[in-house]
Amino acid sequence: MESKEFKDFAKAMVDYIAEYLENIRDREVVPSVKPGYLRPLIPEQAPEKPEPWTAVMDDIERVIMSGVTHWHSPRFHAYFPTANSYPAIVADMLSGAIACIGFTWIASPACTELEVVMLDWLGQMLGLPEEFLARSGGEAGGVIQGTASEATLVALLGAKARTMQRVKEQHPEWTEVEILSKLVGYCNKQAHSSVERAGLLGGVKLRNLKSDNKRRLRGDTLKEAIDEDISNGLIPFYVVATLGTTSSCAFDCLDEIGDVCKERDIWLHVDAAYAGSAFVCPEYRYLMKGVEKADSFNFNPHKWMLVNFDCSAMWLKQPRWVIDAFNVDPLYLKHDQQGSAPDYRHWQIPLGRRFRALKLWFVLRLYGIENIQKHIRKHIALAHLFEKLCLEDERFEIYEEVTMGLVCFRLKGSNDINEELLRRINGRGKIHLVPSKVDDVYFLRLAICSRFSEESDIQSSWEEVKATADELLQVQK
Repeated sequence: MESKEFKDFAKAMVDYIAEYLENIRDREVVPSVKPGYLRPLIPEQAPEKPEPWTAVMDDIERVIMSGVTHWHSPRFHAYFPTANSYPAIVADMLSGAIACIGFTWIASPACTELEVVMLDWLGQMLGLPEEFLARSGGEAGGVIQGTASEATLVALLGAKARTMQRVKEQHPEWTEVEILSKLVGYCNKQAHSSVERAGLLGGVKLRNLKSDNKRRLRGDTLKEAIDEDISNGLIPFYVVATLGTTSSCAFDCLDEIGDVCKERDIWLHVDAAYAGSAFVCPEYRYLMKGVEKADSFNFNPHKWMLVNFDCSAMWLKQPRWVIDAFNVDPLYLKHDQQGSAPDYRHWQIPLGRRFRALKLWFVLRLYGIENIQKHIRKHIALAHLFEKLCLEDERFEIYEEVTMGLVCFRLKGSNDINEELLRRINGRGKIHLVPSKVDDVYFLRLAICSRFSEESDIQSSWEEVKATADELLQVQK
């Protein structure tokens, strides 16, 4: 394909994308296909001769769209949102055209330098303390990871490296294997499963601690667990505080947890994957009180800040511990400017990395902070609208206080009736929800996911929930 054909193909695709997103409300949210649906729709082997791009365009609806779950439909309310915007889509086109692999500064200086500055922009937008930002003049700074799961693992490995060095100095007679067997980390039992997975991958013990009646991890609970483990000869080294848990969007008591970690010299990592975007609005920053006590902080612009996947922002006060843990420096990757700018391959698990900072640059410039704030506030207002509709129907109850764009609700009564309610809602195919269960209470989660969502969409989603409940309760009589 040469440039003229590329221009024709790209223009046709841009038109298709714009029309798809403009009319996404009209599509069935979840496809009705069964596993294996796609194989019979395409040939068994790749074509020997090239096909025209028009043939590919013709197959998109038949082969691809027939099996797509439309995450950006205003009637998709499952999981948490994944972000999408026209500026981010265009930025990904440019990234694909430049097609650099930015593992070192010299591999593409703009790729590294734009990332350094964008993470400073983003950190300032959230109100992060200066000691997290590269502009502070110290070693601190931000990096774009692929996902929050990677950030949790990277922070754990940094914490492990820091603690191993300290313990070796105190106990030179202990072997690395002995020290490793004593390391223990902590998180709320409501923390994301990726925290537990980070422990498995890092080869260390991680304890899930009991939350309070608001599903928060408290400082006293953490302190008791640490004291118990120290008395048993273990070495506490890492704590994950979650701001916006996956099940119900609860917020750990970061300020209390931070005090405990400071007192014991334990690495504190903040996982604000979903809710972190809301800190661009000053009125929600009370939820991250104590963030200055953290060693690392992470949130996903690709969830709620209009930046397409993947773009997980992570800041480290002392990246040297991560760099030391990951530093493999073969001759073919060395360059004359080493030490003058970050080589981001040392800040992450993979070696290769795409030019992801372009998406941030485009979105932040073309929306501006005020429109990103409006987007967040609108989603939260829509969640409160659904909450209000729920509370006006005496058959329903709200399981968790609504602070962000997530409503956790249920029919009053047994878990079984709520499981049946969800099965029927999703079976009707008009909207899509997922459940969760905390302390053996089953509830439905309705997340505001689409940037196209309006009050009328929330009213429609509520009418669908209500009609399904009417039908279910009629059958139960």
